[in-house]
Amino acid sequence: MSGAEGGGEAGDAATGRPVADASADEQLELLTDRLVDYRATVGRCDRAGLPDALAAVLAESTRVVVPADLPAGWLTSHPGEVIRDQAEQPLALPDLDAAGVRVVTGAAVAIAETGTIILDAGDHQGRRALTLVPDHHVCVVFADQVVGSVPAALRRLPDPRRPLTLISGPSATSDIELQRVEGVHGPRRLAVLLVVEPPEGGGVVR
Repeated sequence: MSGAEGGGEAGDAATGRPVADASADEQLELLTDRLVDYRATVGRCDRAGLPDALAAVLAESTRVVVPADLPAGWLTSHPGEVIRDQAEQPLALPDLDAAGVRVVTGAAVAIAETGTIILDAGDHQGRRALTLVPDHHVCVVFADQVVGSVPAALRRLPDPRRPLTLISGPSATSDIELQRVEGVHGPRRLAVLLVVEPPEGGGVVR
């Protein structure tokens, strides 16, 4: 876990301590709080329960789009159609924008302090259009991908010069009369699954 990696530039308002000093569990709680505040839905499971957790999130979907390298085991419990976006034959934008399409990806790193998930087109993330066009993005984040601060997150990236997509909840804008409208520039819905292993000797994973 990356609890010691945070830069500590700002503190956690709930505890009054720098995020860098927060435990791994506290960072997960802070990330969850931030994401929910941004109107994302957040669930938790352990690694073995990931296929069933994803199937539950995707229960109303008959068509799921995924990056070419998304592990097949993640969606073994989902009975609907799974379409892989291949580099040599990428899905067309109308296919990604069709009604009912959901996309499932992994992530590069997540920042507890800001409630931000970073995608860098690395493993299990696919190209940017894959996560910006479909109406519903389901993102899987493993606990060891969560860090405290933005500097800690940048240190985790293999190449920060890659085009990055930063996600903090569903796409939204309040440009017109300060009325919040979701989905104008990206997915209208964001679901995050945090994969947290139970403590050694057993324990409950929420």
